[in-house]
Amino acid sequence: MRVADVIGNVTLSTCHPTLCGATWLVALPLSLEELRGDDRQRSDAMVIYDECGAGPGVRIAVAEGPEASNPFLPDLKPIDAYNAAILDTIELD
Repeated sequence: MRVADVIGNVTLSTCHPTLCGATWLVALPLSLEELRGDDRQRSDAMVIYDECGAGPGVRIAVAEGPEASNPFLPDLKPIDAYNAAILDTIELD
């Protein structure tokens, strides 16, 4: 699971039939240093499947890889990243 900041939305002209009606986000994953505010260098943006209703400016938890499609089992969806939660606060020790 990774933490990311949403920076925008994606609009598709065509998509896989199992993804019709889905919402897609563009987000920047955050490293531990970035969460602490120590580092301002950002990673490459990623596209994330969203069912939580997140929008630009929101911090989210992202599941990637095979875990991204687990919420849809036994159905299969061709996704690489899934918005698992909208985060209100993060506490670091």
